[in-house]
Amino acid sequence: MYTYLLINFFTVLIPLALSFEPRVRYWKKWRYLFPALGTVGAVFIVWDAYFVQRGVWGFTPSYLLGVRFFKLPLEELLFFVCIPFSCVFIYEVIRYFDKKSFWARPFRPLCGAGAAAAFVLAVFNPGKIYTLVTFLCLSGVLFYRWRHPRNYMGRFFFMYLISLIPFFAVNGLLTGGIAVIDSRPVVWYSGAENLGIRIGTIPLEDFFYSMLLLLCNVSVYEYLRKKYQPV
Repeated sequence: MYTYLLINFFTVLIPLALSFEPRVRYWKKWRYLFPALGTVGAVFIVWDAYFVQRGVWGFTPSYLLGVRFFKLPLEELLFFVCIPFSCVFIYEVIRYFDKKSFWARPFRPLCGAGAAAAFVLAVFNPGKIYTLVTFLCLSGVLFYRWRHPRNYMGRFFFMYLISLIPFFAVNGLLTGGIAVIDSRPVVWYSGAENLGIRIGTIPLEDFFYSMLLLLCNVSVYEYLRKKYQPV
C-alpha cells in the first residue's frame, strides 16, 4: 500500500507549493536547507535503524511499498526530509514576520529548564531506551543552546508550537493506523522501551523526539545560512 508514502506526500505538499511565494521565497533557502536535512537526517537514520533492529519500534508492512534502504522503509527515510522541510517552512514564515526577534528573549530560561527536566527523565528511566536516548539527547542540545543562546530559539519554539497542529494529524495516523486498511498502526512501539504514556495514540516521547529533530535541523540550517548567505 501507499499509505505511509501518501502521509509524507501530503505533509510536504502545501509547504512545497508555497515555496515560491514572493515574500518568504522559501526556495531561495534550499541551498542551506537541504545540506542541513541531509546532515541531521543521516544521524537520525542511524538511530532509527538501530532502534528497529532492537525492536524499539517497527512498521506494519501493509502500509508500505516494500522498498528498503539500510533496512529501513523508503517512506521512513523520506520522513526525515518531509517533516523538517515542512516545519522549517513554518519557521521561515515566522522569521519573515518577526524581523525584530520578538520571541527571542523569553525562551532562554525555557532552554535551561527544559534541559534539566529532560535530563531528570533520562536518568530515572535507564531501562527504557527510547525514553533514555530521546531525553538525554534533547537535554544536551537544549543545554548547549542555553549556554550559547541564539536569537532564533524564540522563533524555533514558536514554530514548534504551531507544528504540533499537523503533528497530531500526521503522528495520529502513523501511531493509530487507518482502520479501513489495517487495524494495526503504521509505526508500532514496544511498550517496554518507553514510558507507556500516550496522548491519544501518540507516545509521549514522540513529542520530544520531534522537538529534538526539528531543533537540530534548524540549528544546522541557521549555521549554514549565517555562514554562506551573502551579506
